[in-house]
Formats: sequence, structure tokens, C-alpha cells
Amino acid sequence: MEEKVGELWHRLITRMAQTLHPEAAVRLNEIHTTVGILFRALGGDGGLQVETAHASEHGARRSLLHRIAGDSKRVELAWRDENSLHLPAVIDYFSSTSLNRDLYIWLAALAVGEHQEEEPWFSKSQRLTAETLARFPGLRARYLRLVEAHLEQRIHPDRRLVAETAQEIAIRQALIEPGSVERLPQAKRPPQPVSLWLHPFPPIVAVGIANGNEEPGAAGRGDIKDLEEEERRQGERAEKLKGKDRGLITIRMETIFTWGDFLNLDRSSEENDDLDSAADAAKDMDVMSVSRDAKASTSKLRFDLDLPAASEDDLILNEGVLLPDLCRVVPMIAANAEPMALPDNLRRTARKLRAQFQQLAPARVWFRNQQEGSEIDLDAYLRFSTDREIGQASSSDGLYRSLRVGSRDLSCLLLADLSLSTDTWVNNHARVIDVIRDSLFLFAESLAATGDRFAMYGFSSRKRDPIRFHQLKTFDENYSANVRGRINAIKPGYYTRLGAAIRQSTKLLETQSSERRLLLILTDGKPNDLDKYEGRFGAEDTRMAVLEARKAGLHPFCITIDKKAGDYLPHLFGQGNFVLIRQPSDLPKELPLLYVRLTSN
Repeated sequence: MEEKVGELWHRLITRMAQTLHPEAAVRLNEIHTTVGILFRALGGDGGLQVETAHASEHGARRSLLHRIAGDSKRVELAWRDENSLHLPAVIDYFSSTSLNRDLYIWLAALAVGEHQEEEPWFSKSQRLTAETLARFPGLRARYLRLVEAHLEQRIHPDRRLVAETAQEIAIRQALIEPGSVERLPQAKRPPQPVSLWLHPFPPIVAVGIANGNEEPGAAGRGDIKDLEEEERRQGERAEKLKGKDRGLITIRMETIFTWGDFLNLDRSSEENDDLDSAADAAKDMDVMSVSRDAKASTSKLRFDLDLPAASEDDLILNEGVLLPDLCRVVPMIAANAEPMALPDNLRRTARKLRAQFQQLAPARVWFRNQQEGSEIDLDAYLRFSTDREIGQASSSDGLYRSLRVGSRDLSCLLLADLSLSTDTWVNNHARVIDVIRDSLFLFAESLAATGDRFAMYGFSSRKRDPIRFHQLKTFDENYSANVRGRINAIKPGYYTRLGAAIRQSTKLLETQSSERRLLLILTDGKPNDLDKYEGRFGAEDTRMAVLEARKAGLHPFCITIDKKAGDYLPHLFGQGNFVLIRQPSDLPKELPLLYVRLTSN
């Protein structure tokens, strides 16, 4: 009975305290593309990606109902850093869907302005607002509607709180007439959040935790649930908690207790926790502390991590090559790769692809007027005989013809991302690395049928030294059982220093004298490495490597299975120079067909 009464009370007080409008909510994933295009069209940095924002505590005074209900402590505000434009995952502040959508558009426009690190938040917000309205006068009507709706929602502080009242009056005046208030009055508490301005103290985005390999035999046969969320979350590493040492930490009996959340992600075989409950618990955590033991699990939550793969290393061929960006590329080859036939599960698909690709093989054509050949060229012989009969001098050279195979004059290098993120699962049966392996098999089978010159390499990195460059097939090698053995031996490596790998591939393709030279890049994520090679730095280095490849006369083209690739690949490769394979399991079949489209012109 007590629980029932408590549940009813919770529902009642929560409903009374509700100030949001979920029925009119607009989600970032619904407007993500529009916001990104608008931000760049208005002059925003093309290298920035649109990401979801962390919710953070605002510390402002709340209403009595909110304090009783225990909510409205946190708020999602927009901000911009050197890598991303962070916007709320959901905007449901207003009762009108159009106003919530307008707020996304306004925040994107506001973030275009010039940001000065040392400028106070209050004056900076007014300056950005005034500059945005001056540059884009068409936004003024939208801004005024947002201000009117926002002011109606703001809490009027108690008149006895003189300092907080002065703060609120200053903010209201600054919203109505940007630039009219010189400074924000001081108060004991921070002011109420201003959803039309950028975050006053943007949170630091934690570096993602990497994905570790599962121990052999650790994978269970239970249910698997993907944890897909709109809001980005922070993570940290933690040791495995044992026994009853979960969550409760006592300092001294006469002092307070401290309670910490523990999320049982890696459940043991005898447990059968409800996956939906575990997913809900994960979503409620601001920072995830993840540990791992060797026990098998009957069911699990699945999401991407980023831990180094523990596996035997490949054979280093030489000391490596030092690139202009001070990265050392070390060529490697599988040490224990045994020659093998094509896997049985790929043979049927390979036969179909070979039949299609054989039609692309250059046709056999007659070369006439040859000094020697397989047959006499009757036309040339008749001309020679006629000229001799009428007394005209004629050379007896070129009286033969020869049947030869033509040439497409094309070279292709396929560069495969073998970073540790390829150890993640695309479904209940295969990982990303398995999909890449099958793609390489079918790609090689298809190109062997055309006679085109091609090479295949894989790469991963650990900082700038070394860049591991795995040799699968060189231009001078024929496709054989040895090559298939190397493809079969690929495994997840370390990180994705894409710029260095592209530069090394460019050097290899430059040695080919073909008229057309194609560089295909197969990846599952954005550039990243341990030494701050991530975000904007990694993206710009990759973009520069792509431009260098184009200047060398190559055609770089990226194939990815990353669902968020549309945020950053247009900036790296340009529109029309990449493709997203939405179903990773389709990659093996799609890759050869994509090659046909790229080389058919």
C-alpha cells in the first residue's frame, strides 16, 4: 500500500512540475542534416561535426514544485569547440513544434560567429546575438518569437532576493535588446539557463573508451541488445568489483555514506538480467565505469569500446619509411598465413561476380599493318600488290595482322582499415573485421577476372610511429592461394591514422604508369589515434592527404559503414567521392559493384 501511494504521489507531483512539452519535441537526429548544411552555408567551419550535447547541472534556483519533484537539475545547452558543434539531443522547451525547430536553427546560426576564449559569457552572448542578427536579418523575426516564448517560461525570483532579481532583469533586457547591458550583476547562485545562448561553461568531452576483444569462448548464446542513445556520455575505466563491494563505500561510521552507481554490463552465465532494465540503468548514468572478467554471459548489452587487441604480431619486412609528416610507415606481412582456397560460403557469390566482371575484360582486337603476326592482312597485301603492278614503289612491311588482348590501362589500390574498432559486431554472427575479410576476398576474385592491375593493403597505427602497413597483395603479384591466406589472416589492430596510410598508398600508386589510378579506402570510422590525432586535427590531416593524392593524379574514393559518416566525409573527400554502406553485411557484394561504377567511364 505504501508503495502504491508513493507511486501515485510521484506521478502527481511530477506531472504538476512538468514544464517541458514532449508532444512538440524535435529531435536532433530528425534535423541533423538540415542543421549541418545551414551551419556551413552561413559560414561555419566545414570541419566541425554536429554532435549531441552533454546535460550538465546548472546550479540555478528552482521552483518549489521542481525541488519537491527532484527534477530540472540538469539542462542541455549548445556549445562549440574546435572539433564539434554540440546541440541538445531533444528540444521540447516550447509547446509549438515550429518554435522548437526554430531554436535549433537559431543556435546553429549563433555558433557561426567568432568565439573569443577570454570573453565573459554574458557579453559574449550579447555580441554573438547582435552580430548574428546583423549578418542574417532574415532570422530576426524567428529570434523575436523565440525570445517572447522563452521569457514567458523564465522564473521570476522572489523580490526579497535582490541580487538574483537584478540578474534576471539584466538577462531579460539583454535578450530583448542585445548589447544594451554592460555586465551581469553578481549573485550567490548562477542565473537560470538561457536556452537561446550558448553554454556558459561547456563541459569537457571525455575521450571514448576503446573496444576490447572478448576472451575466446566468452561469448554466450543469449540475447544481445544494442545500446543506441542520442545523448553522448562520458566513460572511464575501472577495476572489476568483487563480491559485495558494489556501489556502497563507507568512510567512517560516524560520517556520511557515499553511494556510487555500478552497471553490471558483463553478466555471468548464471544470471539472466532483463536487458531492457539494464539499458535503462545505463541511460541514467552520466559516467560509465566499465570493467571485464573472463566469465561467459547469457545475455549482454553491446556498444563500441576501444581497447588494444591482444594478438600475435605480423612479420616486419623492413625498418619502414619516414613520411614528410614525421610518421614512420612499417610494412608488414602475415607471419603464419597458409595458402588456402576461397572459403566455401563465398564461392557461389564469387562465381556470379566473376561472370559479371569477365564482361569488363578488354576485348581481343586485331592489330593491322604489323611486320609479323598470326595471319596475312589481306587488305594490306592487296594494296601492296596493286601498287607493284602499276609500278609504284611500296614497302612490304606491315603485311600481317595479329589478334591481341586490349588494355584498360587502370591501376587500383584498395586500402582497408584494420583498426581495433573492426572488432565490433555488425550482427549476431559477424564482426566488422569478418565483413572486411569477405569483401577483400570477393574484390580480389572480381578484379582477377578483369585482368586489371590491383593491390591490397591494410593499416592500423599506434601514434605516429609505427603506422602498421599490412601487405596483402602487391601490384607485381598474381592473385593466388598465398594472397588468400594473407587476407584470411587479417585481424583487428590498433588505431586509425588515416592521413599517413593515404600518403603511403599514394606513393605506391605513383609508381604505376597507368592512365587511371584509383585509390579505394575502406573504413568503419573517423580518423583517430592516441597522440591527439582525433577530432579536427585528424580530420584536417586526412583531408590534406586526400588533396595531395588528387594533385598526384589519383582518384581517392572512400567506402564506409559508419552511420555518422555524413558528418565528416564530405569535408574530407568532397561530395560524390564517398559512399555509405548502410547495411555492413552487404559490403562484400557492394564493393565489387561499386568498383564497376567507378571504372566504367
